[in-house]
Amino acid sequence: MPSKGKVWFYTLGCRVNQYETDAARELFISSGYEIAEDPQHADICIVNTCTVTGEADRKSRQHLRGAARINPDALIVAMGCASEMASGELDADVVLGTRDKNDIVRKVEEFLSERKAFSHKSSHSRPELTKSDVYHDFGTIISPEGSRAFMKIEDGCNNFCTFCIIPFARGRVASRSRESIREEARNLASSGFKEIIVSGIEVCSYGSDRGEGIESFLEVLRDIAAVEGIERIRLGSLEPSSLTEEFIKGLSGIDPLCPHFHLSLQSGSDTVLKRMNRKYDTALYKEKVALLRKFFPTMKLTTDIICGFPGETDEEFEETYEFVKECVIDKVHVFPYSRRQGTRAYDMAQVDGIVKKQRTERLRRLSDEMELQRAESYLGKKLEVLVENYLDSDDGTYGVGYSREYVHCMFRTGSDRRPKTGSIVEVEAYETYSLSLLCKLF
Repeated sequence: MPSKGKVWFYTLGCRVNQYETDAARELFISSGYEIAEDPQHADICIVNTCTVTGEADRKSRQHLRGAARINPDALIVAMGCASEMASGELDADVVLGTRDKNDIVRKVEEFLSERKAFSHKSSHSRPELTKSDVYHDFGTIISPEGSRAFMKIEDGCNNFCTFCIIPFARGRVASRSRESIREEARNLASSGFKEIIVSGIEVCSYGSDRGEGIESFLEVLRDIAAVEGIERIRLGSLEPSSLTEEFIKGLSGIDPLCPHFHLSLQSGSDTVLKRMNRKYDTALYKEKVALLRKFFPTMKLTTDIICGFPGETDEEFEETYEFVKECVIDKVHVFPYSRRQGTRAYDMAQVDGIVKKQRTERLRRLSDEMELQRAESYLGKKLEVLVENYLDSDDGTYGVGYSREYVHCMFRTGSDRRPKTGSIVEVEAYETYSLSLLCKLF
């Protein structure tokens, strides 16, 4: 059967966006299209946009214009969150909102047959939010890259933080069915994936749209763990206010669950957290960290922090800086606040750009110091590493991957032994290299 054409994809934003790009790619392949490596050789260029910040919006528009400039004859398609919020402002032939992604092939082919511009903005955007939304299920998605598989179990968010537009772009919480999740886990295992990263916009809210509590999220994880061949389960970002001791204890009974938790923080200052409309304070956050360490003594703790949130004073930033040290957070993903029109924080008093940059750099340095200390704590210890790829250097070839604790590891291989990508091997750490560990392969 001859190819219908070549499609090129570019993804901005979060893991959920990457998952949905992989899903769209599968839809096009199953409909008779080929995948192009670059926009220049594509018939259709698709940019999966992001709108979480003003900067993300700018980059979304930039990549759409860039694809059109590189290949003026290609069909330009915008999908994703920025498309949902600003459909009439994007330079694209076809614009699909977050609720149209399952229909992308049909919409593109309609345009190609009629050469009629199509732009869609969901009726569930900001003025008409509904109490719940519908989960749009792609079925099983096999990512063409990597040895770890992402699995999306939930979409949407009900939190309405003052800096975030996502509840308006993606709607309220919508949960995937347990049977669909089990089926994808079985298919991923049969395809050779040993690690699944369970993702969503707000995974701790799984089941809440059906009136279920966080125990339903726990049951989903148990379902995945029961699938033969799945040796690791890693979780996406967790919301502190959702965690209970019973839930965390339940997690500790799931053997494949990796002792690595990304516990959302955003600020270590209670006054800033209040302005952000977060559902916790630093005391509650500290309590949840203690509970996690009670049941997972060797866990690695990571988080996100926004620097320079509107109105953030020097004193509030220092509170955040000291709180990171107090909680012994092993790695902080630090983001300078980016103003996003349509959010409540947009109209708040803004922090000077130079001050914001200085705070961001300082907190990133602290994060690097703490991550290095964490890496050094593994020296002389054995770790299990999922082999992701191989790198050639002047002194040989190194296997690269992550331990269960999400520590980046490198081990030297010889011509007589080169473990298969996607396999799990045992190593012993003997030296740090930047923020990674150099290891000996057993």
